[in-house]
Amino acid sequence: MQSLIPLLVIPTIGFIILLFSKSNSREISLVTSILTFFESLRLWINFDYLTSDFQFSFKIHWTNDYSFFFGLDGISLFFIVLTTLLIPICILASWDSIKLMRKEYFLCFIALEIILIGVFTVLDLLGFYILFEAVLIPMFLIIGVWGAREQKITASYYFFFYTLVGSVLMLLSIFYIYSITGTTDYLTLLNYNIDKDAQNIIFLCFFASLAVKIPKFPFHIWLPYAHVEAPLAGSVILAGVLIKLGAYGFIRFTITLLPDASQFFAPLVYTLAAVAIVYASLTTMRQTDLKRVVAYSSVAHMGVVCLATFSFSVIGIEGSLFLQMAHGIVASALFIIVTLLYERHHTRVIKYYRGITLTMPIYSSIFLFFTLANIAVPLSCGFIGEFLSFLAIFQVNPFITIISSLGIILSAGYALFLYNRVAFGSMSTYIKHSVYSRDITRREFAVLLPLIFLTLFLGVYPQILLDPMHASVIKIFA
Repeated sequence: MQSLIPLLVIPTIGFIILLFSKSNSREISLVTSILTFFESLRLWINFDYLTSDFQFSFKIHWTNDYSFFFGLDGISLFFIVLTTLLIPICILASWDSIKLMRKEYFLCFIALEIILIGVFTVLDLLGFYILFEAVLIPMFLIIGVWGAREQKITASYYFFFYTLVGSVLMLLSIFYIYSITGTTDYLTLLNYNIDKDAQNIIFLCFFASLAVKIPKFPFHIWLPYAHVEAPLAGSVILAGVLIKLGAYGFIRFTITLLPDASQFFAPLVYTLAAVAIVYASLTTMRQTDLKRVVAYSSVAHMGVVCLATFSFSVIGIEGSLFLQMAHGIVASALFIIVTLLYERHHTRVIKYYRGITLTMPIYSSIFLFFTLANIAVPLSCGFIGEFLSFLAIFQVNPFITIISSLGIILSAGYALFLYNRVAFGSMSTYIKHSVYSRDITRREFAVLLPLIFLTLFLGVYPQILLDPMHASVIKIFA
């Protein structure tokens, strides 16, 4: 019988082996993450597309009176696949760049993988909260210990306390749910009709926590700090998976368990999301740091995700999920790309770059590819996600759609301006006198190759993601 247990056991065994090993920490962590990825693919292959039930489920007894159920459906399936894909990419991307406390660094990523698998599969509100908060610990260490610059401690505290403060309200709302229903089990709560006034209170508490994690305007302040100061792999996993936890929480818990409150507060969500798209896009245009450009563009993209999530339609939820997958792939690639420049020239200030096509033609081609994917050109995965998202939003609120669509124009503006500024023109004096201007290496190309393939493949054949999630999304509105 198929089960999720091996998906958790494999990285746990790898974590224990890595913990007691004295050498080969990179190799052990890479093998562990690759085996975990193949296990997630096995679950995908054996996943039944035709049912909306949770599959591969199992139960963990926590106390005598409390158990946590774990299961996988079409909504959580691809968050698991994305997580297990990006962890080995993070390890490969950090292969030579991490010198200090290397074993501890890779331990943090394997621990992060275990926690993320748990948070996307646990079917209990209290279990979700525990794992949701547990993510903070390894990520706090990754930013604070192995961050790139002098403000890394400040950035790690921004990340930790912004999320923690919001999550306290989530915990209080979980206590409130338990007091009125007698359970925090997700499957049981699906059949329980919570009073509308109680729903409103619970929604606001969940919103305070999940909006910080997405991050939604005006709770996004921590994100640029965290991205700029985090090491490359930290930025990849932060953009690729961690900021998706908020949107996942909205889809999994607020819309399904709090439908009346979600409808009531939808105008507030639309307003904040539309402001986030325009504000973040305009803010992106004035950034002078390469990483900050990608970080603020993530805020704009997640604004579209929020709009699609609260469109209360099958197309909208599927568009939201697809766009999250696309953003996880493309944003991760862009963080890798801009960091490769930093590793060669030791600056992320845009004005020092010009004419890199002359010394790094292969790199420049890949940079252009992901720049176009980031603005969602047709045949890229981002186009499918944005098309479905805006289609759903337009059916609910055309005015908000028109305002939000300005983000499409603005994203093309800042993305193409950045690429033109860095890649074309005569070579800058800084680049001419740089000690190391070598084009992309084989290892770096191997890190980016799966992301290139997925960006194209999902843009051409989106049904490979849409079919497995369809039955589970329909169940939300059944």
